[in-house]
Amino acid sequence: MSESIHIKQTIVVRARPDVLYRLALEPRRRAKWDPNLAKAEYEGEGGRLANNSLVRFKFTRRLLGLAFTAKYGQLQAPQRGGWESVRHVGPLEKLTQGWVFKPMPGGTEVTLTVHGKVRYKWVRVPVERVLHNMVATTLLELQRTVDAQGAQLMEDMGRELAEKQKADQKAAKEAAKAAKRKK
Repeated sequence: MSESIHIKQTIVVRARPDVLYRLALEPRRRAKWDPNLAKAEYEGEGGRLANNSLVRFKFTRRLLGLAFTAKYGQLQAPQRGGWESVRHVGPLEKLTQGWVFKPMPGGTEVTLTVHGKVRYKWVRVPVERVLHNMVATTLLELQRTVDAQGAQLMEDMGRELAEKQKADQKAAKEAAKAAKRKK
């Protein structure tokens, strides 16, 4: 019994779509800036970014150091591209990653979609958490690579939002305690 995980996140980056396309999909370039990948290289000699190209990826130790082979597909420079695992990736039967780059005034809207098919039901929640973290850090690092100021602003906004949510939860807890004491 396998279960699917679908994650889709969008971010606006101040860069041209063709620059982002090459950074996100070219394995050698991706390995330089993405903190989730320890290694990424074409399989075989003279590999290049094309449909049905095979690429060897190796995640960092934080992601269990899983190594796998993926096949590129749906490449339409500079609008979209992605890859799909050839065999299973650890607890995942299949892992796919898709990128969409939509030009807009002042930058590019980048959407990263990750689909995973979990082999065992009991491992779904932790794997989904890891994949969410991977998507968020990948997008933030992509933005930081081309637009350091925008990335810092996004990080600060995220931190402020988290602090506000924490304060709201604390206030709700205090209100609940006060209401209990009145009874």
